[in-house]
Amino acid sequence: MSIFTPTNQIRLTNVAVVRMKKGGKRFEIACYKNKVMSWRSGAEKDLDEVLQTHSVFINVSKGQVAKKEDLTKSFGTDDLTEICKQILAKGELQVSEKERHTQLEQMFRDIATIVADKCVNPETKRPYTVNLIERAMKDIHYSVKATKSTKQQALDVIKQLKETLQIERAHMRLRFILPAKDGKKLKEKIKPLIKVIESEDFDDELEIVCLIDPGCFRELDELIRCETKGKGTLEVLSLKDVEEGDEKLE
Repeated sequence: MSIFTPTNQIRLTNVAVVRMKKGGKRFEIACYKNKVMSWRSGAEKDLDEVLQTHSVFINVSKGQVAKKEDLTKSFGTDDLTEICKQILAKGELQVSEKERHTQLEQMFRDIATIVADKCVNPETKRPYTVNLIERAMKDIHYSVKATKSTKQQALDVIKQLKETLQIERAHMRLRFILPAKDGKKLKEKIKPLIKVIESEDFDDELEIVCLIDPGCFRELDELIRCETKGKGTLEVLSLKDVEEGDEKLE
C-alpha cells in the first residue's frame, strides 16, 4: 500500500529548531543537536554538519516548508543556504527548560574557564582558579546570553570583574627587531602600545623585549610591518606572562 505524502512536507527526527520572525512571518531551520552553539562560537565551520537540511520551514515539527515567495519577500533572496545562515546567526534556538538550564550552566563554566586562562592578578602575576572566577561572576550576577559566543562574553566578564576584582589580561612577551634607520622614529609610535620594556639594545638594529596587552598585538604587528616595509621582525616569546601557582582570594 502506498502512502501519500504531501510534497511540501519533510519529516525529521532528533532535531534542534532555530526560529526567527521576519516580515511578520515565522521561519524555522532544522539543525543537529549541540551543533548550533558550535557554529555560533566558530568551532564548527561546516554548515552541513549543523543543518539537517538546507530547507527553510514555517513549522519543522509538522514538516511544512516555507514558500519561495515568502522567503524572497522577507529576506530579499531565495538562496536557501544564505537564509539558513541568517536564521542560524540571529534566530532563537528552541530548547526545553531543562536543556536551556544545562546549556547555560555549561556556558557559564566555559566563560569562567576562558577568563581564568587569559587573566591574572596584576600585582602578583598569578592566575585565578576557575572556581574563583565562577564565584566572582555570581557575585556580580552575570547573566549568560545564549546567543553570544563564550569568547565574546568572557571579554565582557573581564571588563565587569575589574570593578570588583584585581584582574587584567595576562601580558604577552614580545621581541621585536627594527632596522636602525626606522628604530628611533618607530619606537615613539609603538611606545603607547607597550606596557613594560624589559630590555632594549641599540647596535646595528634596535632590539626590544617587552610586555603588551594581547589586545594590542594586531595593531603592533601591522605598524611594524608597514613602517619597516617588512624588514622589521616581531616574535612572540610567551603568550602569557604568568607566575607559578594559583591566586587565592583572602
